[in-house]
Amino acid sequence: MLHTILFLIFAGICVAGALNFLLQHHPVNSALSLIVVMGALAALFLLLGAEFPAAVQVIVYAGAVMVLFVFVIMLLNAGVEEQTRGSRVASILGIPGLIVFFALMYWTLSAPRSQMASVHIGDYYVPTQALGIALFREFLLPFEVTSVLILIAIMGAVVLARRERH
Repeated sequence: MLHTILFLIFAGICVAGALNFLLQHHPVNSALSLIVVMGALAALFLLLGAEFPAAVQVIVYAGAVMVLFVFVIMLLNAGVEEQTRGSRVASILGIPGLIVFFALMYWTLSAPRSQMASVHIGDYYVPTQALGIALFREFLLPFEVTSVLILIAIMGAVVLARRERH
């Protein structure tokens, strides 16, 4: 029952963030709405018992990729920022959202270590340590190539956004 209620809450947050992403006029606000969607998806992964994809969702997508998006938006100077007094939705849902977030973090971190010692991928039961070793030994080259491609994309954005100085 609790899982169903939490699923409905986070699914609603995800849908609301996606609608906000589509309806925003300013690209920075759209990117921030997309971060909300990524966070809600990570919470849904946690509800499924998939801690590793949830962590990857937060670290890689909501963290690195969205920071890159916001950086490129700012670099391209997509529009003039408007001064506001804050979001009414953030002031209403912010504190309850933080309480739910910290409650979920406490619930996840206070679980017995035997439940968090492995990752369930499909039909296989893989120890977390083996997954980390595979990522940084066998798949180190694709990992580093991805880093270089992101660096090239940032440099391309800088070159495209550079204006001629008179």
